[in-house]
Amino acid sequence: MTTDTPLTLPDGRPVPLLTGDELAMLESWLAFHRATLELKCAGLDDEQLRQPAAEPSELTLLGLVQHLAEVERNWFQRAFAGLDVPPVFEEATGYALDAGRGLDEALAAWRREIARGRELIAGRPLEATGRILDGPMAGLEVSLRWVLIHMIEEYARHNGHADILRERIDGVTGA
Repeated sequence: MTTDTPLTLPDGRPVPLLTGDELAMLESWLAFHRATLELKCAGLDDEQLRQPAAEPSELTLLGLVQHLAEVERNWFQRAFAGLDVPPVFEEATGYALDAGRGLDEALAAWRREIARGRELIAGRPLEATGRILDGPMAGLEVSLRWVLIHMIEEYARHNGHADILRERIDGVTGA
């Protein structure tokens, strides 16, 4: 069965493409993982979103949303597009929490970063390249294909963290 209508899971997340061209498939997997992160935060209050998983870790769901906003900016704007942009939040990792910033503000910033990244890659081939600006791989050239695969990996890993955080907070598992 082939359909032009995107499929969604009962929880509202998009089903990644099962067939199609490589770029569309990579983008669909990234969309799935982005939606998974948002789902992990749904229905929790501010206190719960700031609750760390287990000592000594200070990792929180709110911190993960902020971190992934920074990751979006780093890979699409800085590395791929070569833009000189500051961090989204106070520090470059995004993990630090601000008492005045809740989930709505963090999700809005995250969504803006996703939208900007989509703008920057629109119409670009997977072979288009950018350059890593800092860290241990500074100066290396990377393709859009590499950036998309890395972003899928980054979200998948952090969604695993989000699974553990959510289960610890209220027992919700899955997704």
